[in-house]
Amino acid sequence: MNCEQKDQVLNEETSADGQPIDAESRITLGLLNAVHENSGVSQRSLSNELGIALGLTNAYLKRCVRKGLVKMAQAPANRYAYYLTPQGFAEKSRLTARYLRRSFDFYREARNECEDLLRHCVTRGWRRIALGGLGELAEIAVLCSLQHDVQLIAVIDARVDHGEFMKVPIKSSVDAASELDAIVLTDVAKPQQTYDTLASKVPPGRILTPPLLKVSRTQGAEGSSEQ
Repeated sequence: MNCEQKDQVLNEETSADGQPIDAESRITLGLLNAVHENSGVSQRSLSNELGIALGLTNAYLKRCVRKGLVKMAQAPANRYAYYLTPQGFAEKSRLTARYLRRSFDFYREARNECEDLLRHCVTRGWRRIALGGLGELAEIAVLCSLQHDVQLIAVIDARVDHGEFMKVPIKSSVDAASELDAIVLTDVAKPQQTYDTLASKVPPGRILTPPLLKVSRTQGAEGSSEQ
């Protein structure tokens, strides 16, 4: 896969609110922060810090130079030093403010939707609840559960088969989480895939989906978040 193809894949990712992520902005902000903290940072270090391929890191760095956000200067030992330009500082501030605003909006929306789903569980008499997927949304759901008469018996995530998440046991499958009444979907990374997997094991009506995940409930069920 070449840099252009990798760039396209990154820009097709989705955010926690189900909307397309501006991957270029996310990577650019990380790059600008790294350069600001260390002008002598290497491209390999940038690649590791940003979590993207070395070739893609080089492409984004060149793009920042072309846009006038970063200045590149020759350094000893055939290396380069990178500095933020005034325009780069302004862009870093803008992207940071945008990121924080979206983070706060996500937390508020996620908290409200988790509260609604947990109240729905209590109304139905569903007390033994599992969460479907690790991550930030699961963390919010755990905190919300403390205010409701429910028991979180597991966080189900196929990528992990042991341990705890905020004192809740982690299970790799529904089969390992016994006697549950309902599952609240909390997988932000691949919500549709996780929903489909869970729905093949559990009646879809017992899987509650926060609207912000934009999951298609093709199998339909009572008790969905679309109450």
